[in-house]
Amino acid sequence: MYIRFPLSLRQVEDLLHERGIDISYETVRFWWNRFGLMFAAEIRKNRSASLRISPQWRWHLDEVFVRINGETHYLWRAVDHEGEILESFVTKKRDHKAALRFLKKTMKRYGRPEIFVTDKLRSYRAAMKVIGNESRQKTGRWLNNRAENSHQPFRRREKAMSKFRSPATLQKFASVHASIHNHFNQERHLLNRQNFKFNRATALAE
Repeated sequence: MYIRFPLSLRQVEDLLHERGIDISYETVRFWWNRFGLMFAAEIRKNRSASLRISPQWRWHLDEVFVRINGETHYLWRAVDHEGEILESFVTKKRDHKAALRFLKKTMKRYGRPEIFVTDKLRSYRAAMKVIGNESRQKTGRWLNNRAENSHQPFRRREKAMSKFRSPATLQKFASVHASIHNHFNQERHLLNRQNFKFNRATALAE
């Protein structure tokens, strides 16, 4: 609940209290630190295994700045053509070295797509030259809306948390949040009510 919805620790405590579960918000913090990584790792493992055996068509790459203790950090994100978040990666800089580390980490886990859609940041082109993917990169106006829209759930969650205190905390939460978001993102606008309820119940049971 704390990861899936834009709620604070104390709001989760109040919601559970209304349902007869009397715990402290510190217990909620302990639960998400203890079990969040475990659930996210299992979800990521299953999804990466299924994605590697199927051809990857198109990835959308984007980065967004996050302020931590007055300093700017960058959250890089890779999204597939269906809007599923593949990887989240935090760096202090936005140069070609950071872009290269991000690309290598993502391709090691999911393979290599046919097309990389990016913005016009020069760091992407420099990194593409190193790994030999320069011919697969595409840039253009509105082409990368898929990646830019993927930041919206995270931004809402960031606002509820009142920012992050360290890059390590940001990296941990971004990774967990992406996996949980993928797991429950059923694209309800493409399904009828009966199928949506079935898929939601299956996701909750896993």
